[in-house]
Amino acid sequence: MSCRTLALAITLSFLAGCATLRDRDRLQVTVAGIEPLQGEGLELRLLTKLRVQNPNDSPIDYRGVYVKIELQGKTFATGVSDASGTVPAFGESVIDVPVTASAMRMAHQFFGVVRSNGPPETLQYSMSGKLSGGAFGTRRFEASGEFSLKPPEPSETKTSI
Repeated sequence: MSCRTLALAITLSFLAGCATLRDRDRLQVTVAGIEPLQGEGLELRLLTKLRVQNPNDSPIDYRGVYVKIELQGKTFATGVSDASGTVPAFGESVIDVPVTASAMRMAHQFFGVVRSNGPPETLQYSMSGKLSGGAFGTRRFEASGEFSLKPPEPSETKTSI
């Protein structure tokens, strides 16, 4: 077999392998719930329940989870879990991840807001992380949004006598 024939065979094998790879849609991850946990000293511990939705046609096996939560562009809490399981194809799972927020970080963020022009009207948040393991390796996720801190406006009700 000549070098050209061998190179052509390797190239065709590589291209055939790439053709079998599918586009994978990103996981959709939201916070489904938060419960307090016992902390140590100057930390806040929370059990964060992540709802993971898999919009793909194959299940995702994982063995480990990492999450980072940011408020106003600064890290608020991080957490890891050695949880393992499967998010079914076109399905969802709730994964518990304990997260830790340091009191020093919270104080720094609070004083940063106080030093600025008073409390903001909205609170920007973002969450990123990963599910590790399985046939597809590490699957990363991100989510972001904002909460309104303004109290709701009272609705006007008309009373007639």
